[in-house]
Amino acid sequence: MIRAVALIDGEHYPPVVRFALDALAAEYEVVAAAFMGGTEKIDLAAGAAVYGVPVLFAESAEEALRDAIETYGPDLVVDLSDEPVLSAADRFRLAGIALGHGVAYRGADFRFDPPSSPVVTRTPALGVIGTGKRVGKTAVSAYIARRLKAAGRDIVVLAMGRGGPAEPELIRGDEVALTTEDLLMLAAQGKHASSDNYEDAVMSRVTTVGCRRCGGGMAGGTFFSNVPEGALLVDSLGKELLVLEGSGAAIPPVASDADILVVGAGQGVSYVRDYFGPYRLKRADGVIIANAEEPVASASDVAKIVAAIRAQREDVPIAVTTFRPKPIEDVSGKRMFFATTAPQGVLPILVKHLESEYGCIVIGSSPNLSDRASLRVDMAACSGLYDLMLTELKAAAIDVVAVAGVEFGVPTVLCDNVPVSIGATHIDEVIDHAVEVALERAQARRGS
Repeated sequence: MIRAVALIDGEHYPPVVRFALDALAAEYEVVAAAFMGGTEKIDLAAGAAVYGVPVLFAESAEEALRDAIETYGPDLVVDLSDEPVLSAADRFRLAGIALGHGVAYRGADFRFDPPSSPVVTRTPALGVIGTGKRVGKTAVSAYIARRLKAAGRDIVVLAMGRGGPAEPELIRGDEVALTTEDLLMLAAQGKHASSDNYEDAVMSRVTTVGCRRCGGGMAGGTFFSNVPEGALLVDSLGKELLVLEGSGAAIPPVASDADILVVGAGQGVSYVRDYFGPYRLKRADGVIIANAEEPVASASDVAKIVAAIRAQREDVPIAVTTFRPKPIEDVSGKRMFFATTAPQGVLPILVKHLESEYGCIVIGSSPNLSDRASLRVDMAACSGLYDLMLTELKAAAIDVVAVAGVEFGVPTVLCDNVPVSIGATHIDEVIDHAVEVALERAQARRGS
């Protein structure tokens, strides 16, 4: 029978709570109750024997729940409390604690389950997960892959995306260099040629496996995906390390040995402080705060995010970063049109960087790479003035930008996004720490 811990409060009359606990016992083995607070209808001095199960009291509701889970090892937490003792925000925090222990959380009209990990690979796995879309996970994953490859490690990246292939797709980026022309042919076959697995293969020249997913839960679960099948393919390759790349706020349904959490600085502090931000943070063995520059986020905004992380995790290493574009081919002396997913306010910074670092002239630019209609308008506005298209490998990079390049008779060069550390802790320190943790945990679970 499913073992359950109930959450109870003193705003309910104890015999009513006992009635509810007895009813729950028909469905679950109720092993204990955690007291959430409230005094209106309970005499704490009289004791808690009336409830018929052990009751745990603590300084806070969160502490009582942790004690109950760690003491009794339940499969499920059943919330029999209510306002005003527990608000909706309180319940998200408590649910995050439960999920962090691998325990489901059920209320009167809701239920949260830990994101499932149906596949445990023999290959050590490092997860790269995020607080949302466009926070820089793929750029970070590609950077990790390049760093590990440069260190002599034999790795594979498994990327899941909302435009991924119907069957897990193996790309030997370590053996074959994909070109823009190759990606155009893939697009002509009906594939989303800007999917994350292609970006990883092109930018890092490592083996990748591309997968798809649809639907994302609040705690990071996915409704449908072929990622488990992709993980089995990965395990057959005999690689030293697997980099598991999340999609948006969705977490790959494969067990990871360690995780790096990428936080978008522009999202604000609530993405690590509220809802299931604390759950994602609990999983993290390293945190990378990305896009941490004005006008996306002020120094004060970033400091608040760091403080919110430190309030929950004093131990986790944090790197504060931003991104800079890097063409993967020589663009010196070229007049370019530059397409990106970066916000409009950052665009002048990126254009200045391209011109000063790579000796090109940016004739036109667009932040609308993920908005095809607006992107076409931006390209048309300076048509005929440029002799090269430069684009990130995302969104409409191939089916709009590269296709337009063919129509205009100008080449399309792809552009990497390189994370640049702007804080005291370098991104390499966070990566190296998480990699070592992943390898150590994998060795321990394999008993070798």
